[in-house]
Amino acid sequence: MPSQWTTIHVDSHDMWAYMSLPERPGPHPGVVVMQGGQGLNDWLQSICRRLSAAGYAALAPDLYHRQDPTLRDESPLIKIGRLRDKTVIHDVNATIAHLAKHPAVRGDKIGITGFCIGGRVAYLMAGVAPLLRVAGVFYPASTMDRWGDTPTPLERTPSITCPIIGFFGEDDANPSPADARTIAAELTRHGKTHAFHSYAGAGHAFQQDGDARYRVEAARDSWEKLLAWFQEYL
Repeated sequence: MPSQWTTIHVDSHDMWAYMSLPERPGPHPGVVVMQGGQGLNDWLQSICRRLSAAGYAALAPDLYHRQDPTLRDESPLIKIGRLRDKTVIHDVNATIAHLAKHPAVRGDKIGITGFCIGGRVAYLMAGVAPLLRVAGVFYPASTMDRWGDTPTPLERTPSITCPIIGFFGEDDANPSPADARTIAAELTRHGKTHAFHSYAGAGHAFQQDGDARYRVEAARDSWEKLLAWFQEYL
């Protein structure tokens, strides 16, 4: 299946993004894929390819593109600490627009998914990007934290316009099981369509094969549920 690097122009910046398209002719539904703390690493690129194998045009933007590219050895926590929701929203909206205009994509069928901080961003965008038809969040870290002077993702719950499916590890600390219950309760309070799933014996990053935290059963089950959710709403 065709996969390639591309650039998206946003706020006078050129942002790298990784795209993977299905092999069969389109147009296809599109999915924006949001990175975890490690950025657009090999594993996140493999997620794009898995989505394209399932029939979705996948596009993953580099949220670190505004930061100094020479500081390659900085820890993910330092890079995450520089992110601000105001510019993240600009970056992801530009990604959504880029994907929607692609000739191989159905512009009226765009979803989003993400892992760790990417799960947080997917939740955030569900409340600010009405073009999105569906969202899938994997262990969305810091969903109740403020990045800058704008509302937290959780505070934007009343504005969510698409169904959300979420996946959590019962051994995770961020988000903790209590965090997952808080987010679910807020979605319920505002009448938002959602389905949350928690996995015993799994912590953060249980979907990431090649990592010591990978849990094969939780990863397989959550992926199948994500694709079923996308099939229903995209």
